[in-house]
Amino acid sequence: MSQSAPPPPQPQSPSQPQPADGNPFAQQQASAPYAAQPGAVPPPPAPPAPPRGNVALGLVGAVVAAVAAAALYGMVIGLTKHEIGWAAVGVGFVIGLAAGRLGGGRKPLLPIAATLLALGSVYLGQLVGEAMIGADQLDLGFSEVFFQHFGVVQDAWKETADPLTFLFFAIAGWAAFSGAQKAAA
Repeated sequence: MSQSAPPPPQPQSPSQPQPADGNPFAQQQASAPYAAQPGAVPPPPAPPAPPRGNVALGLVGAVVAAVAAAALYGMVIGLTKHEIGWAAVGVGFVIGLAAGRLGGGRKPLLPIAATLLALGSVYLGQLVGEAMIGADQLDLGFSEVFFQHFGVVQDAWKETADPLTFLFFAIAGWAAFSGAQKAAA
């Protein structure tokens, strides 16, 4: 009976080193200790990021933020019976943030549109506040005062408007413009 000798060792190339224990998968496991196991389900793909540089999306977001901020600002005025400067800053900043984040990129239209929307939002918020105060004083519902007597609400706003009122417009406009520029960066 002839005994066969073990095969001669193969020379190892430097690009493919062989493990010492003869396990061809040991090196693969060592380099990727958390590699997917056979039969494992891969994680779901991440949701797509909102598109950057979409001016229309930025404008829609700014309009939605303006309406919401006007309602909230009006409620603050109606409940406290005072205009509050930091609330005007918040109105402008939220509108600018929405325009800049959703619109993305450095589009010159977005800060200007955010500024104009902030001015309108502060005005609408002040009218809502006047209507809330008037409804409370007259013991009527807010919607009745705001929608059926809108001219009276505007006249009341004109009578109570002072230089501080217009300062709040300027503050909100500045916050919207700078917020849109910073959010887009």
